[in-house]
Amino acid sequence: MMLPEGRQEQGHAVKDAEQFEGEAVCKRVMIPSTASAASVSWRNCMQTFPGRLDQLSRVRALLADFLDGFPAADDAVLLLSELAANACAHSASGQPGGTFTVRAYLCGTHLHAEIEDQGSGWDGFLDPAEAPHGLYLLRTLSAACGTLPGTRGWVTWFIFTCRLPGTDAGP
Repeated sequence: MMLPEGRQEQGHAVKDAEQFEGEAVCKRVMIPSTASAASVSWRNCMQTFPGRLDQLSRVRALLADFLDGFPAADDAVLLLSELAANACAHSASGQPGGTFTVRAYLCGTHLHAEIEDQGSGWDGFLDPAEAPHGLYLLRTLSAACGTLPGTRGWVTWFIFTCRLPGTDAGP
């Protein structure tokens, strides 16, 4: 995974969140430049949900609608649903009154999506995740993924970069 200068990669976890404050999400990974990059616009969505498992269908509906037409929409919705379930089951987000926030940023065939929970004793490392757990799916299906401390807890994120239908070369 490529990180901006001065950042460290440790497993899949990105530490030193203070360096991320005030930066645009699109700077978290290097996106290849193309001749038509200037004509591609960013779309985003963000919503905070009550930290209850009955909210997972709302998370899936929000992302499915937002990602309509995105080549990897099904996989992205699956991963966001897994991360939302983890926030509810394994963090303070699942406590009475708890919440979690879903964010997704889409630019052409590049998707950055994340869940921010309200914290737990978890160390943020993704490497120990094994099948059939959601974090294993995150590492297996995404082009890049990681964690970083957020304002309220952990931000767990992933990237999808897809080929356009009918093209031979990757992005």
